[in-house]
Amino acid sequence: MRGVQTLPRPTRTPSADRRVTPEEKATPREKRQQEAAPEGESALTAVNLPEHIAEVAGLTGAPAHRPSSSQLIVRGAREHNLKNVTVALPRDQFVVITGVSGSGKSTLAFETIYAEGQRRYVESLSAYARQFLGLMEKPDVDAIEGLSPAISIDQKTTSHNPRSTVGTVTEIHDYLRLLFARVGTPYCPICGRKIERQSPSEITDRLLSGYPEARAILLAPVIRGRKGEYRKLFANLRREGFARVRVDGVLYELEEAEKLKLEKFEKHDIDVVIDRLRLREDDRSRIAESVELGLQRGEGLLRVLMPESGEDGGSAEELYSEKFACPVHGSVLEELEPRSFSFNNPYGACDDCSGLGYKQKFSAERVIDPNLSIAGGAILPWSKKGTSGGIYAWDKLRALSEHLGFDLKTPWRDLSAEVKETLLSGLPEPFEAVYRRGGKETMRFMTEFEGILPNLERRYLDTESEYMREKLEEMMELQPCPTCGGTRYKPEILAVRVGGLNIAQVSSMSVLDADEFFGQLAQNAVTAEDVAPYADKCLGGTAQAAPPINPEYRLGEFGAAVALPIQKAICTRLRFLVDVGLDYLSLDRSANTLSGGEAQRIRLATQVGSGLTGVLYVLDEPSIGLHPKDNGRLIGTLKNLRDLGNTLLVVEHDEETMLEADYLVDMGPGAGVHGGAVVAAGTPQQVRDNPESLTGKYLRGDLEIPVPAERRRGNGRHLKVFGASEHNLKHVDIDIPLGTMTVVTGPSGSGKSTLIHDILHATLARDLNGAKTSPGRYDRIEGLDHLDKVIEIDQSPIGRTPRSNPATYTGVFTEIRDLFTRTPEARRRGYQAGRFSFNVKGGRCEHCKGDGVMKIEMNFLPDIYVPCEVCKGARYNRETLEVKYNDKNISDVLNMTVEDACEFFSSIPAIANKLELLQEVGLGYMQIGQPSTTLSGGEAQRIKLATELAKRATGKTIYILDEPTTGLHFEDVRKLMLVLNRLVEGGNTLVIIEHNLDVMKSADHIIDLGPNGGARGGTIVTTGTPEEVAAHPTSYTGEYLRTVRGLIPAGKGKSASEGKAAKKTSKKAEQSAASVSKKAGDSADGEKAPAKTKRAPRTKKKADKADKEDKA
Repeated sequence: MRGVQTLPRPTRTPSADRRVTPEEKATPREKRQQEAAPEGESALTAVNLPEHIAEVAGLTGAPAHRPSSSQLIVRGAREHNLKNVTVALPRDQFVVITGVSGSGKSTLAFETIYAEGQRRYVESLSAYARQFLGLMEKPDVDAIEGLSPAISIDQKTTSHNPRSTVGTVTEIHDYLRLLFARVGTPYCPICGRKIERQSPSEITDRLLSGYPEARAILLAPVIRGRKGEYRKLFANLRREGFARVRVDGVLYELEEAEKLKLEKFEKHDIDVVIDRLRLREDDRSRIAESVELGLQRGEGLLRVLMPESGEDGGSAEELYSEKFACPVHGSVLEELEPRSFSFNNPYGACDDCSGLGYKQKFSAERVIDPNLSIAGGAILPWSKKGTSGGIYAWDKLRALSEHLGFDLKTPWRDLSAEVKETLLSGLPEPFEAVYRRGGKETMRFMTEFEGILPNLERRYLDTESEYMREKLEEMMELQPCPTCGGTRYKPEILAVRVGGLNIAQVSSMSVLDADEFFGQLAQNAVTAEDVAPYADKCLGGTAQAAPPINPEYRLGEFGAAVALPIQKAICTRLRFLVDVGLDYLSLDRSANTLSGGEAQRIRLATQVGSGLTGVLYVLDEPSIGLHPKDNGRLIGTLKNLRDLGNTLLVVEHDEETMLEADYLVDMGPGAGVHGGAVVAAGTPQQVRDNPESLTGKYLRGDLEIPVPAERRRGNGRHLKVFGASEHNLKHVDIDIPLGTMTVVTGPSGSGKSTLIHDILHATLARDLNGAKTSPGRYDRIEGLDHLDKVIEIDQSPIGRTPRSNPATYTGVFTEIRDLFTRTPEARRRGYQAGRFSFNVKGGRCEHCKGDGVMKIEMNFLPDIYVPCEVCKGARYNRETLEVKYNDKNISDVLNMTVEDACEFFSSIPAIANKLELLQEVGLGYMQIGQPSTTLSGGEAQRIKLATELAKRATGKTIYILDEPTTGLHFEDVRKLMLVLNRLVEGGNTLVIIEHNLDVMKSADHIIDLGPNGGARGGTIVTTGTPEEVAAHPTSYTGEYLRTVRGLIPAGKGKSASEGKAAKKTSKKAEQSAASVSKKAGDSADGEKAPAKTKRAPRTKKKADKADKEDKA
């Protein structure tokens, strides 16, 4: 999240020669509102504002006055494709900016308004501070007035750090640490008894009875895990009469210790030696005195080191405490502190996984090919194709096969489970091996077989070759830590409980369940039945905490008073997460697994909790990933943020959000070079009634995506998943008809992504594409033989650098370069295709390395980019630019739009066909050489779809799309559906995760998961056509589908699925879609679309609002 920008309000000083009128002296407020612009600067009047904006801003017919503090006015914005945009936005209101993809919405909101806010804040700092901050370039805008401190909440993932969780991001985990440290009840991790304090005499008795006649060194901890050099400490200890200390595990004389040069910025442990003695009954008084002194000097802690009492004659060490110790086992827990409950701190984190909860382990699925025999190379790293092979491994395997009685030529999948386990994990005892050469015995001896996986682990740890390490890592995957069981904590930390649960059990709850638990804890009303579902979970792995004996579920009077403010802070943050539709998330979920929409809503919840006022919040489609049933809560949260006294600037395409906004701005009229202007601005009613607004036409119902006349039944084959049980899925079975468009939907957190991505796509990618994936848990999948490949199409960038562009991604640039090599001039000079690439030496400009611009570093000012003075931004050297095709050089071609390039290359089918596909998906305005980093997510997605359409259809490809309508306007969704229908008509299968009603109503088959999110979801609510889902009485999806105009629930009239299924209807559907496409295209070009019957609003709430607006 971009930080809060503490920007001063921009003020202006009247020019010195200006005459002040008496009216301006009336009140300070009037004076501020009527200040004139400085001399020489153009006045903000109705002359340079569009009429509809000037009217809203109150500037129609007004003299040149400074805008009032109730408005944020942008003047002359020309960033990217913005065409000198001037717009007035009301402050302290809920403002939505919408428009087709690529029309300039994000450019106006983020790269102009927010960028200028951040720039002003950074420039207010000192030059020294500015050189350490990431600076944004000054946007190309004349002026922005009325700008508040700005906070950007975008869709970027919260953190890629595996240690970051939902709990840590929202600060709930910090409060949990404090709660457990202050009121937690410790139990013995071995027996579950409540840990009590130990007296000096009890410690003495335990030493004498447990280690009779043992040599012991009594140590008092004085420094534990703190940074410093501690020379003064050593001098003080020597003056107190002590002779020895132990520093970081090593014993020193104090004179030697004073000469040590400890690293000042590293953590150290220092124990002072209290006494060295032998534990005898005759010396009880001396031992007791030493124990008392040690506890006093160690602030309640005492370490006893016994050099000869450990296993195999080694040393052993015991920790004793006056504060917490088990009366039976003597298990000691150090003083409870917040750091003890952090999995990022060594005091609480599992020693094996260092608090990550996972370890990289070799996976049998990646090491073994089950379709091959051992003789045929089933053990990949030991085969010729793997990282290493050899006669030695083969001889051992042959000897083992004789010992266990199995055939090396039997396929791996047909071997017994016992033989597989032995091969993977090894034999515990040596066995007799017989080596033969040429049928004759050459050697007989006893040997061991360590196992395939232990062998790979040993080689991975021992190797010094980076190549070998990378090859071995390809066969590894993240698995839960066997020691802590994925809880991340030590067993003694898991033995501390509040309300009968440890911190890992509380963190494993969903947000909604945690809110209920802390609500009961605040009332001190937690019972055994309340915590029973979690009591047996999260106790650890091999190092496990024992269940508590006689657990305490309620806090005492003192504990309740201490916990009260902590519980209040936790409950407040939990309720904010519930309000933004994230009640299904668990607090221990890793932040890098969150979608962009989830991460954005978490930041939104955090900002609501901060209680800031007078701030400008800029949000990028917060409704992403939300089912329609959750949208109302999100809008309510946005309004609460507005009601605190903040301005909300939201880039959004959701219809309900638009209608609930206070002010709506429609960008357009088209995309790219055809956009960049404000088409309409005003209240949602004003935009809806504006005849020039494409958004208004969809809101009125003049344009819409039609319900298909009939549903496709597919090719008769099916892809079936049985027993899906990953995460919250509850043994789900699904049936996907091949050759159709199947939409998987359901409330947020119901298990859609787990089912499709983690199970279905991971399995298909592994079995069809040969990818190294690890699918989630399921029983079996049937129907894979009907498919040949799986392709995932998302909105990720087509390239990570400016050198990538649509021409290179689609492959058309290769054809263009080959065409240039066939020109007479290129053939005369002997130029090959590489000459026309700006990525390699030869044809590119070497001064700018083919970038076309030069980066000038400005130290504490933002870096600036200026055109290359040699090639003038053309990217190529002069010799290359002299080669022309139809009077155009290679740089001119890259600067063409797709529309122009289609006409220019119309006689070259190999080039024209690919460019026509880009034009058909609505990207005719885009330059074919436009850097990929400047493309929106919707544009990148349509480029990928056009690339797939250019391939020869096999009819056996399955495409998986996750919320393809993200960032897409109604018109973009219409174009997207045309492309998706073309893919299905080619015989392919589409599986789409989506919440958009326009996509759901266009589907052939819907799988509705739910009924809710998290633990309350993970089941199939209903499946079938949209009409059948709409008729389901308990489906949330069906409830909203029933509001769609033209869709009749099954059983209430003739539905699309009841038509003539035997006849192929693709031509009819295509003609219908083409008809709507033509109408929408005409309207986008400024021509009046034929009138239609108005579409009924999708919800009763919208219908009521529409009626009120019509009456107004």
